[in-house]
Amino acid sequence: ERMALEKCRAVTARHPDALVLAADTVVAAGRRILGKPGNDDEARAFLALLSGRRHRVMTAIALAIPGRDHPSTRLVTSSVRLMRLSHHDIDAYIATHEWQGKAGGYAIQGQAARFVAWMDGSYTAIVGLPVHEVAMLLKGAGYKGSGYKGAGYQFGSGE
Repeated sequence: ERMALEKCRAVTARHPDALVLAADTVVAAGRRILGKPGNDDEARAFLALLSGRRHRVMTAIALAIPGRDHPSTRLVTSSVRLMRLSHHDIDAYIATHEWQGKAGGYAIQGQAARFVAWMDGSYTAIVGLPVHEVAMLLKGAGYKGSGYKGAGYQFGSGE
């Protein structure tokens, strides 16, 4: 949650009258925390570590509301198990460059979807923004929006 809070506070400092939403995602394999790999070799190592095993994907969100002292936060934890990946699978995925900027070195919403053997939790949180939890934070803050309707949530309708 620390990184989401830091991101939120950095933007709030520049835009104190804005509603600010920040998020950060990490992958945990056992006790090892995997952020975004810095290069091909690190991405390859992350995928080799995650190959055939269950891991947790944790996405934290922070929402700052103008006039409130502290941002509201939520942490959403989901579990994913990738199939066993061959060296060829990993090398082919690395060549797509899709891993860049992705916690754990893979994008579940992209070509890596074919590697997912099982998942439990919030798909949108694994992608990087837990839509349900964001909607609940906004609703709890009294946000009515302008009638936005999408992803199963509707704001501004009085519901």
